[in-house]
Amino acid sequence: MTDLAAYPEIWAADFEFYAPPGERPAPVSLVARELRTGRTIRQWRDEFTSAPPFRTDAGALFVAYYASAELGCFRALDWQMPEHVLDLFTEFRNLRNGLTTPAGYGLLGALAYFGLSTMADSRKEAMRELVMTGGPWSAEQRRGILDYCEDDVRSLERLLGKLAPHVDLPRALLRGRYMKAAARIEWNGIPVDTDTLALLRGRWEDIKAKLIAEVDADYGVFEGSTFKLRRFEQYLIRAGIPWPRLPSGQLDLSDDTFREQARSHLTIAPLRELRDALSKMRLSALAVGSDGRNRTLLSAFRARTGRNQPSNSRYIFGPSAWLRSLIKPTEGNALVYIDWSSQEFGIAAALSGDVRMREAYYSGDPYLAFAKQAGGVPADATKHSHKRERDVYKAVVLGVGYGMEATALAGRIGVSELEARELLRKHRETYPQFWDWSQGIVDAACLTLRTRTVFGWQVQVGPDVNPRSLKNFPMQANGAEMLRLSCCLATECGILVCAPVHDAVLIEAPEASVEAASAAMQECMLSAARVVLDGFELRTDTDFIRYPARYIDPRGKGMWERAVRLARGGADA
Repeated sequence: MTDLAAYPEIWAADFEFYAPPGERPAPVSLVARELRTGRTIRQWRDEFTSAPPFRTDAGALFVAYYASAELGCFRALDWQMPEHVLDLFTEFRNLRNGLTTPAGYGLLGALAYFGLSTMADSRKEAMRELVMTGGPWSAEQRRGILDYCEDDVRSLERLLGKLAPHVDLPRALLRGRYMKAAARIEWNGIPVDTDTLALLRGRWEDIKAKLIAEVDADYGVFEGSTFKLRRFEQYLIRAGIPWPRLPSGQLDLSDDTFREQARSHLTIAPLRELRDALSKMRLSALAVGSDGRNRTLLSAFRARTGRNQPSNSRYIFGPSAWLRSLIKPTEGNALVYIDWSSQEFGIAAALSGDVRMREAYYSGDPYLAFAKQAGGVPADATKHSHKRERDVYKAVVLGVGYGMEATALAGRIGVSELEARELLRKHRETYPQFWDWSQGIVDAACLTLRTRTVFGWQVQVGPDVNPRSLKNFPMQANGAEMLRLSCCLATECGILVCAPVHDAVLIEAPEASVEAASAAMQECMLSAARVVLDGFELRTDTDFIRYPARYIDPRGKGMWERAVRLARGGADA
């Protein structure tokens, strides 16, 4: 079915539900309207039955705004998911992605963009607050909630009329399909060690000063609890670590820069984790439900690239890497973290068709392979014998992916600008087909004022466009397509996906069947890569976490051990 006319029934629907932080949704009311006949269904929670009160088979189209919320209610009621989902949020986001949208991407913002009348913000917020009380509600309040719910449904009907000419339905349904997967993933949640979380929450204010003292002993960059730029600059000189600077000449102290530098210089990682913890950590905000699982809205399609953008404070993969060690399987179960190996390099190789870049990817170590292809290391070099050289060439590869120029690259890897230019020249000469393709992406985007993924997720070229972001868009956005498709395949075949994480997934399975679940998830990821990259295969790596072990991110291991030891009064973690 390729257009709306092909569907005998089109149902616009909206649930009201309450869900305290970390908890699964509890549906309160439902209003659904069949858009061809005008038939409207209003149900309060005591009227819900074992099946939806409207068609959800292949002959019907289910329409919602940010559909994962509605589909989470389907999951809560144990209803079969609709076969076809059209999410007007994703389609409005796709229509305006990259451009200014004055009133935002919420339902009211979409209605305002098309000049459609809307409910007042104040009334909408008041009704939301009423629902989130969890009841009980008077008869009058129940009517008010149902009326509010129906108002949103009628708004959906009007919005669909405006959006329909812009909707590429087959691809829109793929985005709706992912919203079903997101609802299942949010329902599953991530198992958390709640005992240690409670300990850290109770002692956090007490141990922060001790953490500063312990970590800063290796750096000498704090005065009390204050990070000092002058001291940090002196430390970098002593340690011989190059550091990017702002146009003003001052050291770039952004978290993105610290994150990148920590990848190249592992000694920086503890300091980055400490700064992140002190500036942003709000342990009380981490959304953990009464069943001991971390849940929050995945915020699918919120990023320009279409990637998920969940709350950094509520999502356990959002804060510092060390806090991820709270992730721990329950007894009898195991977790597996599965990621694509060098995903962005592989996507660039596949989409550009660059033969030598493909050869480098299939070598198993594309960064060392580039160094060999460019003559920077001998043919028999290994990552151990030529670690420094591999790190430099890896930084070049990653920098090129983001459109990094010689000045910035020189600051990142600690070489002269002349040497950085030479490294970029080597990359251009080694992978000429990639460079032609990459520049072609930018040229075409500037000519047509848009660029898009293989499945139609697009970014518009506005007046403030950054050519570097256009160059990186194909890798990031097609990587997002790949992750979404793999999550669809996995959740549809019954794999318990706990979290999508950029270029990886975290799954859960009983200990006895975890190997089979891991193999099935890897096959889903391989299949998704083949579809997105027209047959090109990306490798995957696995990390098993078996009870009573916990998830460990190497970047945060030291910080985790310190924090837990201090929280326990000095005992071993």
